[in-house]
Amino acid sequence: MRSADLLQTPELNYEEWRDLLRPIYGLHTIDNPKAFAGRVRPRDIFGLNASEIRNNKCRCERTQRDIRLDGLDHCFAVFQVAGQSTIVQDDQAVALTVGDVAFINCARPVTYLNDGHEQWITLQLPRQCLIRGVGFEPHCGLSGYSGTPASRLLFQLVLNACNDEQLMPTSSNNYMRLAVFDLLGALLAPPDAAPSSLHSDRLFKRICDVVKDRFAQPDFGPCEIAAEVGISLRYLQKLFTNRGCTCSGFIQSVRLDQAARSINRRTSMQSGQPLSEIAYACGYRDYNNFARAFRQRFGHAPGVHEQGDDANLVRGVRHERTR
Repeated sequence: MRSADLLQTPELNYEEWRDLLRPIYGLHTIDNPKAFAGRVRPRDIFGLNASEIRNNKCRCERTQRDIRLDGLDHCFAVFQVAGQSTIVQDDQAVALTVGDVAFINCARPVTYLNDGHEQWITLQLPRQCLIRGVGFEPHCGLSGYSGTPASRLLFQLVLNACNDEQLMPTSSNNYMRLAVFDLLGALLAPPDAAPSSLHSDRLFKRICDVVKDRFAQPDFGPCEIAAEVGISLRYLQKLFTNRGCTCSGFIQSVRLDQAARSINRRTSMQSGQPLSEIAYACGYRDYNNFARAFRQRFGHAPGVHEQGDDANLVRGVRHERTR
């Protein structure tokens, strides 16, 4: 673990330390400000605000007065990188050793206790971003995780991100952020989570709109949707499964509906537009794959067509040459 980078940052007094952390983590009160010494190194982990933090022995509190003054309503993940510490919130206490993870609601009073030489990585999780990422409203209280597969993977992922100075492309950052939310979801998911909610219904409508805007792109698929909407691939698939379909199936359905409308228009206008051109315009790279999917959906080949009463339906009543 690379603690040397943090130790090379300037040592801060209480006021400097407080002012550096306040915009992201809110106000905190120290029991003995004159004896305080700390270090902070702001980080960006896959587009999420994070910090490496170290301070001497102290009792640090976020009081009800602090909460009223800044009005922040975030959650935080705290990763114990060195030493030991204890976090107390709502009369619950979580003891952390190296490799442990705790989740904290910064809209409630919280107390941090450490003996000195501790080091943490903290990850800011704005509430709406967290809900959108994991797909449900997490329990808003202190919780700690130690030794589970998800907590170990999440700890290592965040630690590696702090130790890796190499800049990642934005697209890679998006996928790695989804991995973070996948692991958070595995840790925070309640056993009796409701399969649907007003939030998920609105999110599903947004996903459908994204598909309708981008279905013509051949490389467009579930991974691209998850990255654009800002949710995990697992949660995306869950939204479709709860509605009795799959994301890939929905994309294909939108493409085929558009192909059917285009064939209707081709017939009514007698344009002679090649069917292969229609297939490519609807997101298919290969005409044979398009024709196979079209037959499975409508019961006949694309070259068998008549415009019906509903432009979304294709009825096979006559043959024409496939172009």
